Amino acid sequence: MDMEEKLAKIGITGKLFKLYLAAVELGEAPVQEVAARAGLARTTAYDVLERLEQEELIRIEERAGRRFVVAEDPVGMLQRLELRKQVITDVMPQIRSLYNRAKGKPQIRFYEGEEGINTVLWDTLTCQSKTLCGILSMNELIETPGLGEMDVYISERVKRGITLKVLRSRNKDVEQIWPSGMEQLRELRYAPGAMTLGVTQYVYDDKVSIISSKRENYGLIIESEDFARLQSLMFETLWSISTPAASAEPPRKPAGGRRRAEKV
Repeated sequence: MDMEEKLAKIGITGKLFKLYLAAVELGEAPVQEVAARAGLARTTAYDVLERLEQEELIRIEERAGRRFVVAEDPVGMLQRLELRKQVITDVMPQIRSLYNRAKGKPQIRFYEGEEGINTVLWDTLTCQSKTLCGILSMNELIETPGLGEMDVYISERVKRGITLKVLRSRNKDVEQIWPSGMEQLRELRYAPGAMTLGVTQYVYDDKVSIISSKRENYGLIIESEDFARLQSLMFETLWSISTPAASAEPPRKPAGGRRRAEKV
């Protein structure tokens, strides 16, 4: 595959390719000379050169009443493509959400392993409503994704102004961390004593994200307006019968457990 065929794959084809190649070969030259090199009329070349300038592949400068074409360093093309890829990756969850909502189709994404669990965890920070409803299994999260990753995640959640309403089980709280508090935008309640919440789940916007135990080692994101609404109602029902952390007894540390200073 030659250069023309390769550049055609990113939209630089036909007259665009001819003018771009002429500009690169000349480096810096009047518009008329670049057009002649590409075998195009000057009037035709102006429109095409404007498109190349919009793509930041060239720039057009005025000098003593004449217009010169200056080719940009081709390395910049790669940098811009990488930037576009990153931007698209960042906004893809929101775009996909809008797409699926328009199509009326739910979407289920399954991720395996620690990297997959991290993907699911960080997706919760795409929350547009700025309120997460979470059921957290503390001893599982301490294992995977781990305290280090969770600390970074919590810091970013707070930075983005996302509040967390969270339910936990006393018997799953193996460390005295992540309490209620305005500083970390967290309101904590403990589920009734007979309930053990062994799987982590977040409900936000039209999504339900699930993080499994380390034994099963997977993450799951379900995008469904109906399912998210159902899970939200179930969360609020459980929330209403749960005990605010301020009036709950502190969790007991298991024998031989690690010590960690309580965060405030």
